[in-house]
Amino acid sequence: MSNDRMVYRRNDGIWVNKRNDSGRASSIHDTQGDAVDAARENLVNQGGGELITKGMNGKIRSKDTIPPGNDPCPPKDKEH
Repeated sequence: MSNDRMVYRRNDGIWVNKRNDSGRASSIHDTQGDAVDAARENLVNQGGGELITKGMNGKIRSKDTIPPGNDPCPPKDKEH
């Protein structure tokens, strides 16, 4: 089971917070910010994972690893 989540905009303008391995949305929102906040909170409560956010054009806008998830490409300045 994957904890990874995606935030994207439906054709009707509603923003969706959805777990990648789920068929249904976890929550729907009027703004992208609200959907991202909800997805981030879900990931924190579920033990971390990847948060993928798509922009209004449907292209990936950002990818964030929510702790304690395993970041496959950590920033070079944050290595121990």
